[in-house]
Amino acid sequence: MDTVTQTAAPKVILTGDRPTGCLHIGHYVGSLRRRVELQNSGEYEKIFIMIADAQALTDNFKNPEKVRENIIEVALDYLSAGLDPSKTTLLIQSQIPELTELTFFYSNLVTVARLQRNPTVKSEIQMRNFETDIPVGFFTYPISQAADITAFKATTVPVGVDQLPMIEQTREIVNRFHYIYSPEKEVLVLPEALIPESEACQRLPGTDGKAKMSKSLGNCIYLSDTPDAVKTKVMSMYTDPLHIQVSDPGHLEGNTVFTYLDAFCKPEHFERYLPDYANLEELKDHYTRGGLGDVKVKKFLLNIVQETLEPIRAKRKELEKDIPAVYEILKKGSQEAREVAAQTMSEVKHAMRIDYFEDTELIRSQQERFAAKEG
Repeated sequence: MDTVTQTAAPKVILTGDRPTGCLHIGHYVGSLRRRVELQNSGEYEKIFIMIADAQALTDNFKNPEKVRENIIEVALDYLSAGLDPSKTTLLIQSQIPELTELTFFYSNLVTVARLQRNPTVKSEIQMRNFETDIPVGFFTYPISQAADITAFKATTVPVGVDQLPMIEQTREIVNRFHYIYSPEKEVLVLPEALIPESEACQRLPGTDGKAKMSKSLGNCIYLSDTPDAVKTKVMSMYTDPLHIQVSDPGHLEGNTVFTYLDAFCKPEHFERYLPDYANLEELKDHYTRGGLGDVKVKKFLLNIVQETLEPIRAKRKELEKDIPAVYEILKKGSQEAREVAAQTMSEVKHAMRIDYFEDTELIRSQQERFAAKEG
């Protein structure tokens, strides 16, 4: 239950990605495309996009080079997809030590039992086979995420549906902090989740029909893939195993090609690439009643994906010519972000009454107490 009445705070976004590989089109439709739209909407006072390398190390601690190498890959994907450093602050998590400090203080506000009940944590632990040997850092990453969100006083956090428990946990931490340390004055901001608008964008399946794209499964289409690589992946995409003959009725449920069309297709694409149909509903209707082959649908999807990725690929090639400039963007963004986080940290310490050297009243009263003792 929310215990502190929040005043209207400036609208601020915080979101990010773990640098464990290049970003793929699942990232694009699930978050990156929306981030660019939000950035250009003018509705938000500040937007912080974080490369979460510290969080990535919680389950890649034995392979720091993997994280190190992918910092630049993620940054290039961000910039080539349209994130503008003049409008959005791009930062590296580990370069903001205040986030670690906040995490430590917040860890006193969360019980082990509560972390164990977090559905996202349970799912991630199972996926990584950590059931019997969970690194503490990984187990407590919801607390770290709460620190990230609150350090920048984010009002809005774009996430997938699977991450909603993390936002709920952050809100619990904010409320508990206020209840204990600052019941009369809000210090932190209660964040709200912003989820993808369409179901198809919430979690795009892998090209093989698996529930999630994964580098280890080889079922991703990356933003940086060449046109030939994209063609190979789309044309070998999982469809309907029962749709053997063109005349056979096709099924849409579990059909990866149509899931991708739901995520990427726009009305104007039919005029350019498939004028036989007015819209996606007509295409789906023909497929389900039979008479439409998978190859024709895949070629349509291929044209759409290539059109989407071409400007991103072109921008990336330009950015790759000056890698030091990209690192400079990250350095400048991290410095700016640290100033914001440091201000929040100062307010948190004041609320917790551990700002000893700034509290002149504390020093004065202690001096008087010891002076009286001498008298």
